[in-house]
Amino acid sequence: MESRYKLLGHPIHAMLIPYPLALLSTAGVFDVLGLVTGDGMWHTIAFWMIAAGLLVGLLAAVFGFLDFSNIPKETRARSVARTHGLGNVVVVVLFGASWWLRTGNIADPGLVPVLLALLGTALVAGTAWLGGELPYRLGIGIDQGANPDASSSLSHEPIRVADRP
Repeated sequence: MESRYKLLGHPIHAMLIPYPLALLSTAGVFDVLGLVTGDGMWHTIAFWMIAAGLLVGLLAAVFGFLDFSNIPKETRARSVARTHGLGNVVVVVLFGASWWLRTGNIADPGLVPVLLALLGTALVAGTAWLGGELPYRLGIGIDQGANPDASSSLSHEPIRVADRP
């Protein structure tokens, strides 16, 4: 199933998701560094990484939902995509709560916001795996006829079935 929402020939959702994944999961790592070292600088970095990760994550979610709406109903792909999306809603809630609770003192957030971020970090690893299952195992978002010798996405030429190896 090919994605309908593209930029320069590539699915927008797939182009956006590395940012929140990296920002949010690394925020959890920086929180651990803050706990271990006692240096509030790490918690401050985590605070801003969470803010950026949430903003880009919400944008990625819009395109993810649009792609989800085109997955055929009653398929394994639809079920996996639903779990992936709902899991990411929980990730956003966890990190959003963590960010909100930090606003009073970003350099010394306390244990609850850090635990919420660590829980979000663990969950985002699972939702990322589910997200990878969609294109790599279930063919969601993949151009029809994709092959090792297909023309560039920028050529705007459709991949012809005869071009397939």
